[in-house]
Amino acid sequence: MFMQVITATVADPQGLGRQCDRWNSELRGGAAGWLGSTEGVTDDGRFVACVRFESAEAARANSGRPEQGAWWADTEKTLAGPVDFFDCDTVDVYLGGGSDTAGFVQVLQGGPAERDRLRQIEVAFEGIARQYRPDILGWVMAWHPDDRFTEVVYFTTEAAAREGETKEPPEDRRHLLDEWRRLTGDLVFFDLRDPWLRS
Repeated sequence: MFMQVITATVADPQGLGRQCDRWNSELRGGAAGWLGSTEGVTDDGRFVACVRFESAEAARANSGRPEQGAWWADTEKTLAGPVDFFDCDTVDVYLGGGSDTAGFVQVLQGGPAERDRLRQIEVAFEGIARQYRPDILGWVMAWHPDDRFTEVVYFTTEAAAREGETKEPPEDRRHLLDEWRRLTGDLVFFDLRDPWLRS
């Protein structure tokens, strides 16, 4: 799987929402290899989009479509300032990955991190997640070329997620949470209370 992550500041949230709906209705059918997208706008006006494709080649083919270019030119008008793009060739999937039934999504960006060790910790957490954090439906971690990462976590509801955050992990796993915090570095959070989920 390949993921392209896009972040920007929003000038026109309603217009941006209409553009995303337009892509889904008019351009989605011609996007060979497109698997799905998780998008939304935070309360403080930041936009994040995590778009999944079967491969980097499929993503490039989509970007090269004239109708995609025209759509993006219109979409940029709803954004303010520079747009950041992150192409992620490696995407790790946990608990089956994302879910279009999620009522709340949190996107985290951090690193650079020790990739192999962080993966081990994520796998260890996956093994207890169903019991320890039933509010988590699944998550994916997309690796940037510089070993930074974007992690997308799908929750049943925001209320359940906030309650889950207060839970202590099992005693024999607490050291892993401490190590995870150390490895991930200073995190940037995008809280999507109204996520736009498509697959």
